[in-house]
Amino acid sequence: MQEPSKAAKPGDLALLLDARGKPFLVRLEPGGRLHTHRGVVAHEDCIGRPWGSVVRSHRGEPFYLLEPSTEELIRYLPRQTQILYPKDIGYILLKLAVRPGRLVLEAGTGSGGLTLALAQAVWPLGRVVTYEVRPEMQALARRNLERVGLAEMVTWRLRDIAEGFEETEADALFLDLPEPWAHLPQAAAALRSGGFFGAILPTVNQVIRLLEALPAHGFGFIETVEVLLRPYHAVGWRFRPADRMVAHTGFLIFARRLLEPPAPEEGTFPAAPEEESLEIPSGIQP
Repeated sequence: MQEPSKAAKPGDLALLLDARGKPFLVRLEPGGRLHTHRGVVAHEDCIGRPWGSVVRSHRGEPFYLLEPSTEELIRYLPRQTQILYPKDIGYILLKLAVRPGRLVLEAGTGSGGLTLALAQAVWPLGRVVTYEVRPEMQALARRNLERVGLAEMVTWRLRDIAEGFEETEADALFLDLPEPWAHLPQAAAALRSGGFFGAILPTVNQVIRLLEALPAHGFGFIETVEVLLRPYHAVGWRFRPADRMVAHTGFLIFARRLLEPPAPEEGTFPAAPEEESLEIPSGIQP
């Protein structure tokens, strides 16, 4: 016997897609209304229905009731600046070992896309501390996370990290700043030994400056990657690559905080990961 599907409840954040796939993010509330060019959708028509159902506006237009993914939440955030793309954020979470219970620092909050993903990943026992120097950007990011119910997982600091981080022994730290090499002493002081460092930069010359500076501040095992995501038309009879793709969004740089500074030409990854084999000691299950 098939179990009944989970149903939308009051207070849930819902994604309503019209027949053409236009998205509308709404917090379901008794008496609430979503006004669209295809008609008004009453929240009561969504509450109690299984996710995946079709609800109709007062004009009879169909809307698909879906639980939003993290990728969709980030993509549809109100923004004033370019946010990190989900394709980059997913890799960042893995490389920084972000998981429940971790203390993660971020500098350059922006509109809060990465902040949202970090907060969701460390929930419920961890903490995200995000630094921003622009009050209007911090206010926007806070509203975005309040909208999805994650603002309480974040400590918001309106402060220039040139003055240093208030935290120490952080598990991971990510910089989304134009000159991250200028803040490596502060980053090193905030990270625990063995902690995870990450940054994103748009241009090659910026990456080179950061790569040259990292070893001098006790960082090693440096890696630089670029994540490419190619979409396809998901229709069987005309399946093919999409006409457009988001190609270069930024270079991702990762490193580890070491107690002893690495020797020259050491502490980097010269070979691509797929060219290396990982030996798993006996007793450790893959």
